[in-house]
Amino acid sequence: MLWQRSCKTIFIDGKHISVLQSGSGRDILFLHGYLSCKESFYYNIKGLEKTYRVTAFDFPGFGASSPIDSEWSVADYASFTKKFIKTEGLERPCVVAHSFGARVAIKLASNEDIFSAMLITGGAGMVKKRSFKYKRSVAAYRAVKKLAPKFAENHFGSGEYRQLSPVMKGSYKKIVNEDLLKDAERINCRTLLLYGKDDEVTPFYEEGEAFNRAIRGSLLKIMAGGHFCFAENPQEFNAAAAEFFG
Repeated sequence: MLWQRSCKTIFIDGKHISVLQSGSGRDILFLHGYLSCKESFYYNIKGLEKTYRVTAFDFPGFGASSPIDSEWSVADYASFTKKFIKTEGLERPCVVAHSFGARVAIKLASNEDIFSAMLITGGAGMVKKRSFKYKRSVAAYRAVKKLAPKFAENHFGSGEYRQLSPVMKGSYKKIVNEDLLKDAERINCRTLLLYGKDDEVTPFYEEGEAFNRAIRGSLLKIMAGGHFCFAENPQEFNAAAAEFFG
């Protein structure tokens, strides 16, 4: 099996990090989404390892890597990713970043000339205008939390959010409340924004177009599929990635 052959564990800052690395050639680094893991890129790694050296790892707090013991921001994850790149000896790799992974890639690329090319898919990182319904829900949550904090934590927010540990909830709030459009404006590396036309989590006509405007010279392309279009249509995605990376 691909994973059994290529997985290893490394240690960074006292945390064990699960890493998948295979193939040879130019480096491609994969950064997964929130509550996801490196395995989400299985078919992309399997297709691209024939031409590139592909590396994917589980962020701390996800997959088979160590949990986080304090609330991490996007900047914390970006700093960790920089250490990972140095530890693994990846020199200006291409990067494929999905959803939350795109937040990390954008933050890192806004301050460092660290990637030779960046492919963002289902990229998140902008704070949208809050609806009246959302504001009303937040007000209700805060009111209930004063009287019954445990009830509030267990009954407000998405089911996904309620399953998180207290530390991960705090980290999640930091992450989703940071708008990265200004960071995106400082990016200089070649960037392809590849979004699924049926993506309802990060619609191309919101996030995709916003980042396309913010990142100078970036290309925005739409393909079949939803938020995980890279896994739904791996052959099309891999072809687009190989053409872009060259």
